[in-house]
Amino acid sequence: MFTGIIEELGIVTSIIRGSSAGKLTLSVSRNLAAAKVGDSIAVNGVCLTVANIRRNFLEFDLSSETMKRSTFSETKIGDKVNLERALPMTGRLGGHIVSGHVDGMGEIRKKLAKGKGFELYLSLPSELLRYLVPKGSITIDGISLTVADLRGGLALISLIPQTASATTLGWKNVGDRVNVEVDILSKYIERHLKGELSKGMTEEVLTKGGYLPMGWIEN
Repeated sequence: MFTGIIEELGIVTSIIRGSSAGKLTLSVSRNLAAAKVGDSIAVNGVCLTVANIRRNFLEFDLSSETMKRSTFSETKIGDKVNLERALPMTGRLGGHIVSGHVDGMGEIRKKLAKGKGFELYLSLPSELLRYLVPKGSITIDGISLTVADLRGGLALISLIPQTASATTLGWKNVGDRVNVEVDILSKYIERHLKGELSKGMTEEVLTKGGYLPMGWIEN
């Protein structure tokens, strides 16, 4: 499990994409240089396992599913990536619960400077957008962020100066794609509610009780 609080940035030194698998090599420093083989590290929000270590270089295996669902299909040598080690049992949950299992990709449609920070407008697939609520949590490229608002099918994300300077989102541009993980609690709630509906608890009853907005659950 992760928290979405980025520890440092790594640099892609090699990426190999095969028909069924791939391999990623990163140059790291500071905390991540002490990683061990078998450790879990979120790389741009994707939970990967350290397969090999050579001095300050970490190697990871990429599955075909990972390459299909994430921006590793577009990653280039020299790209910087957000890094976070798995949360220890004694650690603090500084962001929100992040599994490192990316749900899909979003695209930056607009980026507006706000002082030293930014406002990002992201387009997401409809199957992910449904899980977002204003002031709710979302993970973008491994970063725990708050959905400021939902406008015209776009998610508005506000970046404070610290986030903009310490992560890759500070220099992302309009048209760039990002890895997205929606709040896992929303997915659990939806699954349980669908289970209750299958037992005879109707959407109308849940709506009248204030548990659901009208039309929230799809047939």
